[in-house]
Amino acid sequence: MSDNFARYPSLNGKTVFITGGASGIGAEIVKAFAAQGAKVGFVDLDAEGAQALADATEGTVAWEQADLRDIPALKEAFARLKAKLGPAQVLVNNAARDDRHDWREVTPEYWDERQATNLRHMFFAIQAVAPDMIEAGAGSIINMGSNSWWEAGGNMPAYTTAKAAVHGLTRTMARDLGGHRIRVNTVVPGWVMTERQKELWASPEALEKHRDRQCLPDLIEPVYLARMVLFLASDDAAMCTANNYMVEAGSI
Repeated sequence: MSDNFARYPSLNGKTVFITGGASGIGAEIVKAFAAQGAKVGFVDLDAEGAQALADATEGTVAWEQADLRDIPALKEAFARLKAKLGPAQVLVNNAARDDRHDWREVTPEYWDERQATNLRHMFFAIQAVAPDMIEAGAGSIINMGSNSWWEAGGNMPAYTTAKAAVHGLTRTMARDLGGHRIRVNTVVPGWVMTERQKELWASPEALEKHRDRQCLPDLIEPVYLARMVLFLASDDAAMCTANNYMVEAGSI
């Protein structure tokens, strides 16, 4: 952890569940919580990437393999993490895939698969952990949104629709769970320079165009999303709920 970054004593020893933790922003979130002394468990379909991350953190994090489109498998993976680490006090709904697609070629089956990949599992992950948070009388749930629909981005309508719905999910669950002091928020990434983005879409021309859209000149690294997630999980954010927290360098 950078000496210039904040340490949150309230995160030390907290149990954190993260979806899609094996790579990209999710992996950075896993490492950030581990550096705070949290008990971290994550779920991912990518067993090779998950084990590599666990090895890199010297065995301080636990992981379970599951396809999050399979809701019973997701719930079983969370149950195994609970048996290892205890009930979740923080949930980070991170998993998603921003595959591009032409609206003219989208089938009903593809549409449903995109919603299952990018939205549906978030609700059922909340449903799985909320009873333990209610019993504890506290909790923090952080859903990952996207700048794509705020910017009226094209070429992926099923993805942007799912990500727009994340904000509705956040606000309604913040109302339903708030009486138990469970906070629910959305973190909104801009264009974050993960390895996937660099390999698939970050051409010099696309980067220059996006820099012009941002207020800040620097490209966004995954670590800055992790820092916002840490804040919202910590006691410092005790009065923050039902809201969007932008980490997009002023592109919206």
